[in-house]
Amino acid sequence: MARAWHLKSRPNGMPTSDNFELKETSLPPVGDGQVRIRNRWLSVDPYMRGRMNDVKSYVPPFQVGEPLEGGAIGEIVEGKADGFNPGDLVLHMGGWRDETVASARAVNKLPNLGVDPQKFLGVLGVTGATAYFGLLDVASAKQGDVVFVSAAAGAVGSVVVQLAKARGMTVVGSAGGREKCDLVRSLGADQVVDYREGPILKSLAAAAPEGIDVYFDNVGGDHLDAAFALARNNARFAICGMIAGYNDPKPAEFRFIMRVIAARIRLQGFIVFDFQSRMDEFYREMGQLVTSGAVHAQETVVDGLESTPDAFLGLFQGANTGKMLVRL
Repeated sequence: MARAWHLKSRPNGMPTSDNFELKETSLPPVGDGQVRIRNRWLSVDPYMRGRMNDVKSYVPPFQVGEPLEGGAIGEIVEGKADGFNPGDLVLHMGGWRDETVASARAVNKLPNLGVDPQKFLGVLGVTGATAYFGLLDVASAKQGDVVFVSAAAGAVGSVVVQLAKARGMTVVGSAGGREKCDLVRSLGADQVVDYREGPILKSLAAAAPEGIDVYFDNVGGDHLDAAFALARNNARFAICGMIAGYNDPKPAEFRFIMRVIAARIRLQGFIVFDFQSRMDEFYREMGQLVTSGAVHAQETVVDGLESTPDAFLGLFQGANTGKMLVRL
């Protein structure tokens, strides 16, 4: 009998373990054009918090009483679809469970890049693609730019730091605590600010005294406000996430947002799936950076399906460096 985590109730503020329930579930027979997948790796990501609210967004909300879903790497154990065979490793969205039956149109074979399969949930997956397209396309970052990256020890931020350095940029990263700040330095950041040591604006001003050209935002809140304050003329902001507000019902307040006008700041939110048609380019370019060692995968791994909610909650408690993964 397969098992899957279900949304038991909608969180109010920070989720707790009481919002989740692990249930046995029956899988349907494999029909024509379908495959049965046994999962090996699961991804948990901050965006999943938004799907736990009953609000309209770019993806439908999770439904109370129904299984959760997310990125996963699994092995095909049975199939009735051309081009898929038992033993094939595939990327799909049937996560938060140990097995699933899916349409072959909803799964993708892993490219043969000679790397560990879980990398396709991180540096060579949605995480890495978010960093790649957000930095280079949305923010139009180029050699010589001063780039500020919030949550620089996190899944996306750690890739942005390395990619920016590989492209000849000056990087300032923010992280919380000495250990994470040391990690960001080890990734190549020129300056690192510890947001736990005092106001982020003061620290960023000291780290980037001449201002910033690019801000890659994973946090929002005071980090975004500090970026407004220190933006150079024609700065570009790629708004990837705002984790500081995901569990806070109060609206964000910005003291320096009016600098958008005077500094001609370009502010653009984006969803990585906007770039789905260019994934071959991403695999080619990022694959070379990973295999050459220019970009390293940062991972935090927890074991067992039972640990999935704890891994997810850990994202909001600073428990991860790099990509948070669940190994089954």
